[in-house]
Amino acid sequence: MTGRAEPRAPAQQLPPPAILSCIRQVTGHALSALPRATPLVRFAHLLAPSPTYLSAKLESFNPSGSAKDRTARALLRSGFESGDLRRGDHVVESSSGNLGVALAQQCLTLGLSFTCVVDPRTNRSTRALISAYGGHIVDVEQPDPVSGDFLQARITAVEQIVREMAETGVHAWWPNQYANVANIRAHAEGTMREIAESPSGPPDVLVVATSTTGTLQGCMRYAKEHSLDTRFVAVDAVGSVLFDGDRGCRALPGFGAGVAPALAASAAPDQVIKVSALDSVVGCRRLVQREGYLAGASGGAVVAAVEHFDVDRDESICMVLHDGGERYLDTVYSDSWVQTELGCDAAELTARVQAAPGTWGALR
Repeated sequence: MTGRAEPRAPAQQLPPPAILSCIRQVTGHALSALPRATPLVRFAHLLAPSPTYLSAKLESFNPSGSAKDRTARALLRSGFESGDLRRGDHVVESSSGNLGVALAQQCLTLGLSFTCVVDPRTNRSTRALISAYGGHIVDVEQPDPVSGDFLQARITAVEQIVREMAETGVHAWWPNQYANVANIRAHAEGTMREIAESPSGPPDVLVVATSTTGTLQGCMRYAKEHSLDTRFVAVDAVGSVLFDGDRGCRALPGFGAGVAPALAASAAPDQVIKVSALDSVVGCRRLVQREGYLAGASGGAVVAAVEHFDVDRDESICMVLHDGGERYLDTVYSDSWVQTELGCDAAELTARVQAAPGTWGALR
């Protein structure tokens, strides 16, 4: 993007109105009927033979496939409750992926139009899903000239689109996931409550990847309000500026940030672990080999963090896995992509994946 935000795809590439109407009728009822809780399962093989009780909150079982369903629902609800959003309005948001899909789906069922501002790191499958739900994609092609990051460029594009729509008489609303406290509330009322009320009870340690820090802070808020002793580990990307990190290149979407969002100012986890893109890939590959679950990039980072814990103690650890791996088949799960983008050939990647837990990070 140079100056102005240009649509990535022409309108005729969106599904025909008849298909959108059918989707709206079906999902409008189906989404309201679905249970809100996502599965919490034990992973018995990943850390074996450690006695640690390891579980995972599988957020890929949300209707649009990620934890961002919760965020989208809370953001839109906040807009309707405040009166800033009305049926028939146009929602505009910045997203590197999952929130865009969740908002596209929910806007469709609520009679709202939706524009999603993305950047080159957004997966092709994610773009296709946003379009399939009737969302309009605007692609930011260049990073912000000052920060050098795509996030700030996307936010600038959102603000520009909202202004231009207002000038033409269209009421556009920006949920602003980066500053809206509804983002935090979604995970206090949902994610952590479900974990704490599960048969296994609240874990000793909760490990969660961070970007806006909404999931992390929501879970921490619930724990504080209910006097839980759970410790919180934030997993951040190498190259992210969160938690006073140094800005650098990040190859994978879904965790880390090039510009610290307003919400992050109040985030204070017990521990922060930085994970590289390559270690995230290895974590994803190890998880699918040992547990048969295909996780997204941020989930691989969480696995990488957990495998470097001192796991000889008899305690419980819960991982929040924000999404599944289907949208990462041509990146995280592609040997050619890993070699081209991360400089790791298939032989080295296999060695890392098959190494004993806690040792593959040393294979540098």
